[in-house]
Amino acid sequence: MSIRESFENREKNFISKYGCLSSKSKGRLRNEGLCEIRTIFQQDRDRILYSNAFRRLKYKTQVFLSPLGDEYRTRLTHTLEVAQIARTIARALYLNEDLAEAIALGHDLGHTPFGHGGETVLKELVPGGFTHNQQSIRIVDLLEKNGKGLNLSLEVRDGILKHSKGTGDIMPDDPEETAYTLEGKVVRIADIMAYLNHDLDDAIRSGVIVRGQIPKECVKVLGNSNAERIGAMIQDLIYSSRISEGKFYLHMSDKVHSAMLLLRRFLYENVYRSYKVHKEFIKAKKILSELYFYFLENGKQLKSHLAVMKISDCYDENTPKERIVCDFIACMTDRYALNLYARLFFPSPLV
Repeated sequence: MSIRESFENREKNFISKYGCLSSKSKGRLRNEGLCEIRTIFQQDRDRILYSNAFRRLKYKTQVFLSPLGDEYRTRLTHTLEVAQIARTIARALYLNEDLAEAIALGHDLGHTPFGHGGETVLKELVPGGFTHNQQSIRIVDLLEKNGKGLNLSLEVRDGILKHSKGTGDIMPDDPEETAYTLEGKVVRIADIMAYLNHDLDDAIRSGVIVRGQIPKECVKVLGNSNAERIGAMIQDLIYSSRISEGKFYLHMSDKVHSAMLLLRRFLYENVYRSYKVHKEFIKAKKILSELYFYFLENGKQLKSHLAVMKISDCYDENTPKERIVCDFIACMTDRYALNLYARLFFPSPLV
């Protein structure tokens, strides 16, 4: 018996019947041999962790563009916080921690530079639109390994694709909107728990809001510190979830769920749409728009940059140029976009 098989047998003893066993995975898009040591979801986690797209997350904006303070969150630290919350919940509910972690680590790989401002630009410019969750799937299926992709399991791909919610329901009933595994559903909730808390924390640190502005009902129900709020949300989900008619349902109490929705609305109105944040996103939109149209017209330069990013072999002659430029823009980090824009559009001093 291999180490992987031994671990798969151990999973049967500690993972709930509602969780997803590694041995019961639906497999990958392309068949490949099984690892002797790691389960399929452990392999997926490692493939994501060692990917180029994952490394780029450290220089991609969460809320505040290219922040100078060392303590501000980036897309990478957000991802790590989501993974920690997801593992905590999955462990407490006897679900598959490795699957939850793999989905969490991959859920934001497709995010553009400059956060949701960058996503808005591509949504407006690219034929057919753009969403970061669909781009994440494009990255793991095609762009990584210069056209080979990571060949992740169907469970991880599904969780990545359906993690996003925007201002939609935290826990929707529509199967088209939510992952088919409980672990994927956990990541969707862990994502909002993470960003509600750390975006609030960063907004206070930046001076966009002050602590006294936080709605009193949120403080009363969730607490007044990052640790208290996250703890309250996690515990409420764990203790409120239930089994009904042979199915397991992730659930939150009305008071905690309402407090989370109130806090999200507060962040949208006072942080994400605040003048201080919005004016920077307007600048970011201008930068990405001009880069997009520049590379539509300059194929030679585009090709050289694609080679640097190791995605030059992902396309054939039938791939629309708009799609290629979109991938290029989405792969950029904040600093890459800023440096490239300065090099292309700022005058150079004569020597």
